[in-house]
Amino acid sequence: MTTLVCNCNKTIPLDSKNLAKVLGEEVEIHEGLCRHEIGNFMRTLDGTDEIIVACTQERALFQEIAHQANKPLIAPIRFVNIRETAGWGKQGNQSAAKINALLALSQLPAPEPLPTVTYDSSRGRVLIIGGNENALEIAQSLSADFNVTVLLNQATELPLQKSFVWVSGQIHKIQGYLGDFKASWKINNPIQLDLCTGCGACIEACPEGAIDQKFQVQLSKCQSHRSCVSACGEIGAIQFHQLGEVVEEEFDLVLDLHQKPFFKVPELPQGYFAPGQDQVAVQKAIQKLQQSVGEFEKPKFFKYQEKLCAHGRNGQTGCSACIDICSTQAISSVFEAGKGKVQVNPHLCMGCGACATACPSGAMTYANPTVDYLGRQISTIVKAFQTVSKEDSFAPSILFHSGSAGGEKIIDQLGQSSRTQSKKFNGIPAHVLPLPLHHIASIGLEFWLTALSQGISEIILFASSEESSGYIQMIQEQSELANQILGQLGYEARVQFIRYTSIEQFDIDLAKSQKKTALTPIATYAITSDKRQNLEFALDHLMRHAPKALHEDQQIDLPSYSPIGAVTIDSDRCTLCMSCVGACPESALLDHLQAPQLNFIEKNCVQCGLCVATCPENALQLNPRLIPTDLRKQKKIIHEAKPFHCTKCAKPFTTEKMMDAMLLKIGSHPAFQGAAQKRLKMCSDCRVIDMMEHQDFK
Repeated sequence: MTTLVCNCNKTIPLDSKNLAKVLGEEVEIHEGLCRHEIGNFMRTLDGTDEIIVACTQERALFQEIAHQANKPLIAPIRFVNIRETAGWGKQGNQSAAKINALLALSQLPAPEPLPTVTYDSSRGRVLIIGGNENALEIAQSLSADFNVTVLLNQATELPLQKSFVWVSGQIHKIQGYLGDFKASWKINNPIQLDLCTGCGACIEACPEGAIDQKFQVQLSKCQSHRSCVSACGEIGAIQFHQLGEVVEEEFDLVLDLHQKPFFKVPELPQGYFAPGQDQVAVQKAIQKLQQSVGEFEKPKFFKYQEKLCAHGRNGQTGCSACIDICSTQAISSVFEAGKGKVQVNPHLCMGCGACATACPSGAMTYANPTVDYLGRQISTIVKAFQTVSKEDSFAPSILFHSGSAGGEKIIDQLGQSSRTQSKKFNGIPAHVLPLPLHHIASIGLEFWLTALSQGISEIILFASSEESSGYIQMIQEQSELANQILGQLGYEARVQFIRYTSIEQFDIDLAKSQKKTALTPIATYAITSDKRQNLEFALDHLMRHAPKALHEDQQIDLPSYSPIGAVTIDSDRCTLCMSCVGACPESALLDHLQAPQLNFIEKNCVQCGLCVATCPENALQLNPRLIPTDLRKQKKIIHEAKPFHCTKCAKPFTTEKMMDAMLLKIGSHPAFQGAAQKRLKMCSDCRVIDMMEHQDFK
């Protein structure tokens, strides 16, 4: 692997010896790789190594030169920004450790490729929704290349020449995605505009003058003479009987020109454009629409393990966190034979990863990238900092941001400003390393605590203002939960959340972050794809090294949205029917094969609430809390009762409390008097034998 590093005309302080330690290769520091030293880049293309270029501003130039070289590359050229993110700014001369880490990250193998889903919009069927002349003008401009239908929801003067389809109606429903939209509308005009020739015979024939030049029947004036129907004749464009009917058709693309989009979701589906009525936005939407015809692939961002899902059991709904948080409504609930699961439409999924963060059990996992790949990145960053910062003994802080949702652009802007307006802006602090994610909602509590356990000093979450409000609330709640746990264990708050308001305020917020040592000695366990395992390992490590020990008789009370906790039981109500055991998807509640006993393993509980919803006696309540790790792992008895023995064979088959409850409810019923009531106190085998002996079955 060949790494080309440039100090951008001597504006970035670089140390070739330090870089060589981290990268494992001799590094030449260039001053103008994109200008007078471009020949060095071109000579690198003749080799067989993978190439890393420490410059992102001139990415297009380097790619074009590589393309013109007519030599197939071993792998795509990788580009890494060490200028705006590290070298520029007031602490640029202290950023050697961060630059090392950024370059070391660029050397990691690329994440495993994801499976893909396909969109096919090659038929070019476009629906334009709008009731004004602008919709018709846009349809006219697109009609040469697309099969266009305009849905007019108000009377509009129609073009004289017909090069596309126009229909009249009120939008009823739209669902789907790029290449597979289903749109339906309710007919509100007896004149079918797609069949109408515009001859005007109906206008002449109508005795009430209820039809105007826009070929809209004013139903308040119409006296149902149907002269217009006769005048239309065999053309058959006037169909009064179809009024109010719902028509459904399929489309590849939708352009919604209403002021408010029909879809009421934060993230609109692929292929659906809703620019409103701003003409600049409309033109941009048209350009995007024109580029959206053909066959496309998109990664499948998630993995779902139904066996871990706590959505539903016995017809009861437990956890719906992923459904509630999804900004595209890509996740739906499905119950089969009483068991609930969720279904994700991969075509609607936009890859934010919030479902995986919200999921308490780990049934939903995010794959872009996987958690274990993020773990490799964390380990790489920590090791790179250690090679330089041993004397200072500070650990890196990670600035997580949604790279493609504006985060990268804002960070670059701050870096530029810190160089060109150095008196006004500080830039990114030397200990803060920006790490882009597809979306910041894709990581949560267990990953933050794990990163802090493995040598990261602080987690900074940066929302660029393009994220859904639901995601912001979830991130705030989980960051507050993380800091609450840390605080109760005697640590400082080490998870910070920053929302972008202005570049000036962003600079001020980052400047508040100071160099810190690692929170704990670096943990030796590896980050895996198992969410609950990562959480347990992190909690165990943090408790083991906590400045304030959590004793066996202590607990940390947590908020209701916590995925950690116990259940409390009202022993006076509980009859040990074990409905909760059958409902628990995580094996947190367990029965005993030989005794009427209810057991509980706290570390398995995800606080889904299925046990509470299932319990017929309302004897259970959730108790979000944190207790010492050893106690969380133990199986403990939370309720037991005296067994009730069969009055005939003495075999235990229920509890005394359940027998008392049953006799109280049905003991006075006429069907359970005399010998029948005695049989209630027998086991199932003895009941049958007793009935046969007394021939009560006849």
